Amino acid sequence: MSTRIPVSGAGFRPYEVIVGRGLLESLGTRIAPLARGRAAVVTDETVAALHGPATLAALEAAGLRARLLTVPPGEGSKSFAELERVLDRLAAFGLDRTDLVIALGGGVVGDLAGLAAALYMRGIDFVQVPTTLLAHVDSSVGGKTAIDTHRGKNLVGAFHQPRLVLADIDLLSTLPRRQVRSGWAEVLKHGLICDAGFFDWLAAEGAAGAAGDPSALERAVVRSVEIKSRIVGEDEKEAGRRALLNLGHTFGHALEAELDFDENRLTHGEAVALGCVLAFRYSAAQGLCPAGEADRVARVAASAGLPTALEAAGSFHADAVLKRMTGDKKAEGGRLTLVLARGIGDAFVQKGVDRKTVAAFLRAEGAA
Repeated sequence: MSTRIPVSGAGFRPYEVIVGRGLLESLGTRIAPLARGRAAVVTDETVAALHGPATLAALEAAGLRARLLTVPPGEGSKSFAELERVLDRLAAFGLDRTDLVIALGGGVVGDLAGLAAALYMRGIDFVQVPTTLLAHVDSSVGGKTAIDTHRGKNLVGAFHQPRLVLADIDLLSTLPRRQVRSGWAEVLKHGLICDAGFFDWLAAEGAAGAAGDPSALERAVVRSVEIKSRIVGEDEKEAGRRALLNLGHTFGHALEAELDFDENRLTHGEAVALGCVLAFRYSAAQGLCPAGEADRVARVAASAGLPTALEAAGSFHADAVLKRMTGDKKAEGGRLTLVLARGIGDAFVQKGVDRKTVAAFLRAEGAA
């Protein structure tokens, strides 16, 4: 059994996210109608060892010529150097506009492969096969692709929607528990944005998903994708409502950058979780959100093994974090834009946030 979730909007071609178990073996038959005969599978070295042979077998069984293009694992592969290398290998494989790219991996691979597909021959089709929970519920859906620069995360990119997303829950069984917990942060985020009932379920019986329970994971992925697909359909280019999906990200990205994107110290999902806690605490400090709601967000995140205090991630200076936040691509004219909350399930975008107020808040949270 699988669940098909449509993603459609005025500015892009509709596609489906298919969520279920045991889907990888059907990859070839599902994408054969989308490609004339060739598929380049971009993946990282870790995923290639785990799922590369099965992926190639599924594609070749459907009559597709396929080749694995591997990159080093980790955020460092979202770079100009790796992007150039992937583009060169797509050309060497002889791909043309009737062929496609398959992103087999987590958010790093999806972002890199998606951007390469957006640029190669001014845009060819690509398919997302996410292998992490974070990619299942977030980065594989919505068409955001990007690489990082030394000045910040995801500063160079393009909106390029996939033709299909195949979210096989079974692929999550090979994940380290820390990576499952990191993806759970994005699941919690979807409830915090606009579905208090979903957050209640996640905090109760759904919490088993954070420990890797397949049934809970499948339900969590389906609901998360439903929420994100609806928001993306309303606002593909983040001109309005889609900005809500950045809850926790402005704080989180700044902390990641201060730690040089070292995932041994702070994964992206952990940064998002901490960022969501900070966004709720800041909202409460400004009288926008009941303090009890902010406390509950922190308790639920902590129960999933996610960080809820700055000191859990490292030592930070308020001015340095604030500088990173001001340089975030969501900032406008040097003024901060934050996603804040009136309560669980009721997030909103606040522009023109005062820098001094945020700096004082960060110091109150433990930054120097």
